[in-house]
Amino acid sequence: MKFQTTILVFLIFGLAGSIAAADDESNDANLSHFTNKVLPLLQENCFKCHSHEAKKTKGGLTLDSRAGWATGGDSGPAVIPGDIGKSLLIQAIRREDEDLAMPPKEKDALSAAEILLLEDWVRNGAIDPRVGGTATEVKRPDADWWSLRPLSSASPPVVAGASHPIDAFLESKRKEAGLSSSPRSDRRTLIRRLTYNLHGLPPSPEAVEKFKNSTDPAAYGKLVDDLLNSPRYGERWARHWLDTIHFADSHGCEHDIERPNAWPFRDYVIKRLNADIPWQHFIREQLAADVFQPEQNVALGFIGAGPFEESRRLTAPVTFAYLDRDDMVTQAMSSFTSSTVHCARCHDHKFDPISQEDYYSLQAVFAGVDKGDMPYLSDPTLQRKRQPWETLLQAAERKDATVLLVADQKQTTSEWIVAHDGAATWEPLQPTTFVSVSGADLTVLDDSSILAAGKSPVTDSYVVTAAPKIRTVTALKLELLPHESLPKNGPGRQPENGNLHLNAITCQLFEAGSKTPINLPIASATADFNQDGWTVAHVLDADPRTAWGIHPKEGEKHEAIFVLEKPAQLKPGAHLGVTMTQSHGDQHVIGRFRLSVSDAPAEHAVVLPPEVRKSLEKPEAERSTDEQLTLAAHVAHQRATAAIALLPSDTGRVYGMNKKSLPLTVNVLSRGNIEKPLDEAHPGSLSAIAALEGRFTLGDPNNEAARRAALADWLASPENPLTWRSIVNRVWYHHFGRGICDTPNDFGRMGGTPSHPELLDWLAVWFRDDAKGSLKELHRLIVTSDAYCQQSVTRADAALLDSDNRLLWRMNTQRLDAEQYRDGVRQICGRIDLTMGGPGIKHFKQTKGAHLTPKLDYDDYDWNGDDAARRDIYRVVWRGMPDPFMEALDFPNLGQIPEKRGRGFSPLQSLVLLNHDFVLLHADTLAKQLEQESKSTPQAISAAYRQILQREPNDFEKSNLLNYVEKHGLSAMCRLLFNTNEFLYVE
Repeated sequence: MKFQTTILVFLIFGLAGSIAAADDESNDANLSHFTNKVLPLLQENCFKCHSHEAKKTKGGLTLDSRAGWATGGDSGPAVIPGDIGKSLLIQAIRREDEDLAMPPKEKDALSAAEILLLEDWVRNGAIDPRVGGTATEVKRPDADWWSLRPLSSASPPVVAGASHPIDAFLESKRKEAGLSSSPRSDRRTLIRRLTYNLHGLPPSPEAVEKFKNSTDPAAYGKLVDDLLNSPRYGERWARHWLDTIHFADSHGCEHDIERPNAWPFRDYVIKRLNADIPWQHFIREQLAADVFQPEQNVALGFIGAGPFEESRRLTAPVTFAYLDRDDMVTQAMSSFTSSTVHCARCHDHKFDPISQEDYYSLQAVFAGVDKGDMPYLSDPTLQRKRQPWETLLQAAERKDATVLLVADQKQTTSEWIVAHDGAATWEPLQPTTFVSVSGADLTVLDDSSILAAGKSPVTDSYVVTAAPKIRTVTALKLELLPHESLPKNGPGRQPENGNLHLNAITCQLFEAGSKTPINLPIASATADFNQDGWTVAHVLDADPRTAWGIHPKEGEKHEAIFVLEKPAQLKPGAHLGVTMTQSHGDQHVIGRFRLSVSDAPAEHAVVLPPEVRKSLEKPEAERSTDEQLTLAAHVAHQRATAAIALLPSDTGRVYGMNKKSLPLTVNVLSRGNIEKPLDEAHPGSLSAIAALEGRFTLGDPNNEAARRAALADWLASPENPLTWRSIVNRVWYHHFGRGICDTPNDFGRMGGTPSHPELLDWLAVWFRDDAKGSLKELHRLIVTSDAYCQQSVTRADAALLDSDNRLLWRMNTQRLDAEQYRDGVRQICGRIDLTMGGPGIKHFKQTKGAHLTPKLDYDDYDWNGDDAARRDIYRVVWRGMPDPFMEALDFPNLGQIPEKRGRGFSPLQSLVLLNHDFVLLHADTLAKQLEQESKSTPQAISAAYRQILQREPNDFEKSNLLNYVEKHGLSAMCRLLFNTNEFLYVE
């Protein structure tokens, strides 16, 4: 394996935490040299190679000690002290081999002077500046860091002229620096700033005039209230949260499949933000609504918000499980706590007190779920009826004796045993016809089973017909049978292990003389064994991506029973047709099977698990407590499942999570290597927060929902300083264009430090305690401050002292983002549709691709169509094939977790804003309106200014635009105004 240079650089930088002071002057000098010269160089290139994220060490290399770099990785020693010619590190930074080149991008390559410095370090012996030059224990980063310390509740400073708490903190810092704030903005600027900020839309000309002319001293506060109480608020601020958690409508990755059921979560976020639920409730709902607020189960779409690597799920399921959980952990901790926990995947975090054990404990929280479609109910009344049965179902899955062995449940179990005394009888079907759609050779054996041989297709469907002797059919039984001719004895034909995947089964009745078959819908299915994540229920879910599997129980007989929705009456001459679809791929097809039918009552037509059958064979008095519990759990599961089935069907499905029968075991992985598991990880979170337990105490470790609920409680705890600092910093960032801490997703040592730490803490405490977690109250507090209302004009004297405005002596000008631009243009032209909710709008033509990923044509879209007027929060966001228009305006790459949106400047932006069909159409639309509503060109120009810029043009503008319109027309003028800085930037 090639020498992994980017990992090399990252691990060299790890020396920073392991250098200890030496007793002699030589080592002191070495330490100073390494710390002041070598280390900053490595630090800089660490970012270029990795953005300081830990990666898997494929080469098995570590450089935390002299032993580490002397032993090296798969390619041998990385550093040969005194020999730069044989040191792979030097080859890498010299870029002698592109496979070794470090950093990976040539433009970031080290300068000659920097290379020389590292060459000298190696040539002079690659000194390890620790005691005696020997490897010692690496010193871990401690928890004494601003973001991990308990929140400080210090009162705002007393500053003359600053009556608002935010202004008191800011003005105090300004005075220390010799700065003063800027004057208050005019009313037109304020209403534009507020409306764009809270709604993502421009104010109407009428609203601007009303606000400008109001003499009510409370007009500004009332405007704030009106904007916060509008449903437009939730639409705007939902987009910020969806960015934060990298939510999109497709999987991303190699198979970028559409998620048609992702949108209900988007609607949930909008509704809950408009409802202003407390932030701690918002956290709990998204991580564990099934525990805290079952009627809000749609909130669990949070767990499925990120990418999903379909190909790896199929080819490397164990690796996939770790990587999928990694995304869940990264998303939850980045969004709620602004921490880079994922950097501890391969080793303890180099810069923050986050251990590998912490990281894998967080993985264990999500060990019972993976991403996928799930049902949800929006009717609280229906959910309340459903909840007791779901609670019983969960108790059955946990085998909770405190629920299942109480008197009433024991009585129910006894009654069930009496009612089910007598198993169903089955008639094997004698196949009349039997066909393999993909051309396998099928043979009927003496026991009426069918054996597949010959060609082993990637996918297949078997179609079998037979004429049963019984006149009523209530259920169908499928037996999967081993055979010596099959791989590993089968019963499947998968070459490596004999597994199989049954995606669907359908049953039809063919009456004598009729040309049209009668479909026989299947109501339920049970099986003797279910592969983890591949249950027999998946045969009935109409999802081609799911199936029933039997791994690791290959080589054994298995059976599944499918109960019809209603009994089928068979007249003389009738035939039954059964189709078994096996479309998973990779030769997961059935090798030997037998079909049977029964006329027994539906409650008798079930597959009893072996342990249940064994318990039933004993007299009641001889059953152990475990056997009683096994029977009670089975009965409770059957009752609850049947009761839930009788309730009205689910109102919909949302892409969120699928629960596993039991949480998987998660191990700490040595260097992140799936093949080197260490100790088992137990559910928990960060150990560095002194006030909170780093590992969760769970009554039932197999109750996976309790794991997520424990994490939600840990995050929402009033004692968690990260959570409360994180959210107020995010809100501040979206109001001011810059956070109090510059890195909203990283409050660690490699992130920024707060410009106003006392203000950040005060806001966090106020938001938690006084505002009770109300985001609207936080918005109201911020936007009513003088700091928010001040002008954005640059002052030369202040810029000399604080050029990047860290002390907020003026308001920051902010460019419209992609959604603000398009929604604003729609509204100005009178073409905005404010209908809320529902499936996403596709701004492209979608056609089938070569594989699972389709083709999207964004150019082939009619911007005159009815759905084109919906707000962009409702558009379908395809993760791997972004909308070029939105991408040009810095819509983020949602394959990653974006820290914040870019604010780039490029010729492409200008070209898009001038020439895109969206802009051309709306410029034409507005021009036609102006022509109809204005009596003259000067009037049309004034009307355009009022609509687009919310002001009247001055004489210079009128004169120049009059000549421009005469030459190029009103449409060109509208397009010009849509491209002015005054429209594109909010002061």
